[in-house]
Amino acid sequence: MSHANFMQEAFAEAFKGVAANRGGPFGAVIVLDGAIIGRGCNQVTSSNDPTAHAEVVAIREACKALGRFHLTNAVLYATCEPCPMCLSAVYWAQIKTVYYAADRHDAARIGFNDRLIYEELAKPPASRYVAMKRLPMPETRKLFDGWMEKTDKTLY
Repeated sequence: MSHANFMQEAFAEAFKGVAANRGGPFGAVIVLDGAIIGRGCNQVTSSNDPTAHAEVVAIREACKALGRFHLTNAVLYATCEPCPMCLSAVYWAQIKTVYYAADRHDAARIGFNDRLIYEELAKPPASRYVAMKRLPMPETRKLFDGWMEKTDKTLY
């Protein structure tokens, strides 16, 4: 299949999601070695989960299908440029390539504006709209040192 074919699959997910009132007009597929391993449409309103964006749903499905939390060498096709949360998920999943159709300005035009988040991320924590207050605890060192010393941990 071509890039356009995979993008059409992402659009099919988006159209199905909109028709079923699952959430906003967004779809995504994840491809590895020429096969779709994860699909997703936006499910924010139907699941009452603000993290259920199409890309995150597709990443979760792909990781479950492969039985691992990294999607190295996978490609994400999304109907829209990933928002800051989804872009972070792409980095955590170690996806190296993303193809998208609409951009953040197209999304803003229809009411999905992430500009505030992009602006907030550029600010130091103490200057953000959401109050970010550090509360140092003595358990922090014990917790983190325990993790560093743990011999049977799974690194990521």
